[in-house]
Amino acid sequence: MNYLNNYFSLAGKTAAVIGGGGVLAGVMAEGLAQAGADVVILDINLENAQEKVLQLKPYGVRASAVKIDASCKADLQRAAATIEKEYGRCDILINAPGVNSTTPFFDITEDEWYKIMDINLKSVLLSCQVFGSLMMEKGYGGSIINISSASSGPPLSKVFTYGVSKAGINNLTQYLAREWASSGIRVNAIAPGFFPAEQNRKILTEERTASIMNHTPMNRFGEPEELIGAVIWLSSEKASSFVTGSIIHIDGGFAAMTI
Repeated sequence: MNYLNNYFSLAGKTAAVIGGGGVLAGVMAEGLAQAGADVVILDINLENAQEKVLQLKPYGVRASAVKIDASCKADLQRAAATIEKEYGRCDILINAPGVNSTTPFFDITEDEWYKIMDINLKSVLLSCQVFGSLMMEKGYGGSIINISSASSGPPLSKVFTYGVSKAGINNLTQYLAREWASSGIRVNAIAPGFFPAEQNRKILTEERTASIMNHTPMNRFGEPEELIGAVIWLSSEKASSFVTGSIIHIDGGFAAMTI
């Protein structure tokens, strides 16, 4: 156990989880807490964030909730200042805000396009600016984990704008990894496959589910807890010390499937 703790313990670290009031990011937050990290849940839904904080308390770590609009830089700056004041540092940033839509291509409005891009992509750009500058100024480095998607490429049907936004996440992740490597800030992305949640359950018709299963070698959906291992690994400055700019697929083999 001492060997594993040496590599994977996050004791003494502070993690900010944007979108942590949601299902998948909430499970990631639990994994971080179980590994010993203090966790701050940042979410537009304060009630959900506070509920998640209560679920983290039994792990014996510090946890708190902050209401933010992740697409608003002033909100992110205020949250970062709060974390620095109350916790002294932010070592880990999880960027997991997300919204989806099944609007057919010719029916996509500018308002819908900008809404999805603002929440899914602009928010990640801004949070990386805010928290990345904090990590850089303080000189302690850090790990930023952006949440991509199986739809980031090759593209999936029915989620056009969402897919484009997630492709942007991949590109942004690799740009920042390249720019910040010398500062000790590692930037990676996790690309989950199909983990049924509220925002995608509405498009999981019987026909679409069959199509997904035919393209997933493991022939099943993912369970949220199956994301935790990668999150802890990428958060550990020792276990993943030479990992940056990577897009980690957790998808039951979906990305490896052709015909």
